Amino acid sequence: MDPVTTPLFDVKDLVSRDRAHSAIYTSDEIFELEMERIFHSSWVYLGHHSEIPNTGDYQVRQVGRQSVIMVRGEDGKVRALMNRCSHRGMAVCEAESGNEKFFRCWYHGWVFSTAGQLLDVPKENGYDSSFNKNDFALAEAPWSADYRGFHFVSLADPGIDLNGFLGNARRYIDPFLDASPEGEIEVLSGVHRTRYYGNWKFVGMDGYHPHFTHKSVLDMWSKRAGDNLAATHRGDPFADESGNLTRDMGNGHVMLDFYPGREDHYDDYLQGLRAKPYGAEYVASMEKAHGPEKAREQLIWAGDPHVGIYPNMQLINIQIRIIRPISAGETEVLMFPTLLKGVPEEINATRLRHHESFYGPSGTGAPDDAELFERNQIGLHSTVHPWIYLGRGLTRQYTDENGDTVGLVSDEVTQRGQLQAWVERMCRQS
Repeated sequence: MDPVTTPLFDVKDLVSRDRAHSAIYTSDEIFELEMERIFHSSWVYLGHHSEIPNTGDYQVRQVGRQSVIMVRGEDGKVRALMNRCSHRGMAVCEAESGNEKFFRCWYHGWVFSTAGQLLDVPKENGYDSSFNKNDFALAEAPWSADYRGFHFVSLADPGIDLNGFLGNARRYIDPFLDASPEGEIEVLSGVHRTRYYGNWKFVGMDGYHPHFTHKSVLDMWSKRAGDNLAATHRGDPFADESGNLTRDMGNGHVMLDFYPGREDHYDDYLQGLRAKPYGAEYVASMEKAHGPEKAREQLIWAGDPHVGIYPNMQLINIQIRIIRPISAGETEVLMFPTLLKGVPEEINATRLRHHESFYGPSGTGAPDDAELFERNQIGLHSTVHPWIYLGRGLTRQYTDENGDTVGLVSDEVTQRGQLQAWVERMCRQS
């Protein structure tokens, strides 16, 4: 039997303190169990409320293998409706996004409101007197909640409310929003999609690879900045000497914490920002909205917490990233660049240009990552010594005052944290 494609032992035996078996990335059987116990049984990110600002606006997203409509109803409420006609089970919404006054099933013409109620049934007199349209509304995701506009659903009892699930990670979601003086973002700038032949768990937070995978672009940034490297607010963020950190915040939520290194360069960065008219306007609006102390903190964050919310959401640079598993060996990643509300146009334009240059289809960064994920998948099919090693920084990690497990920026704290959460969920009976 092939030990990589057929697990010969319990799931909990596939991951140890510093190692993982290749089967967790290659086994179709394990992938199906992931769908059941992770994506269909716990909190999963669906979308952001600003994607559907108007009555009737909707987005269709995948939650594991199931199609869900995030829609804003006539009452202004955001709902998560299962994309399944209550008659014969056909998807009632074929487009990925749009605006509708109602949803019509094109099989037999049943019509549903944007709140899910069944409004009309053609030839209704063919049913007996026990038929009641109120019994045939579109099903809603059983658990549905949002944190500051980030909407999550669970298709089975997650065992914990959303705030409890997010836990310490909420502290690092906030800077993504509070880079705006209004504390809000808009997700209206389209989406980049990357599909690669590799496992979904590769899309993690890894501070070890940039000096090698992205060496050319790091060298280019350094050359462009010259002696004024600090003023770019960047320095070398992936050097262990930068003071930057990796964090495991529990429940699989992890991050690359660039705040320490950015704080060291803040004065130069602020001077450079204020030298631009729109930059000075932005700083002034932040100080007015948040007060000088919080404004300083948010400007250091620069709207980039670099945080991963397990299992399928990341906030990186200016983008919301959704990870969509397709099979054990295929994944789609959706990247939504965001706009800050209440800032000068030049601020958002600069953010978008940087996103395009690194994460876009012809960018200098994200395409390299996808290529490596495919090579990783090829290597993991080897049956000779099918274990990977994740011990970097294990003996120097520590627990901070907030309960986070913390290591240096190149340590594999994030990988270990997410695999621990993976084991916990995979061993939980649904």
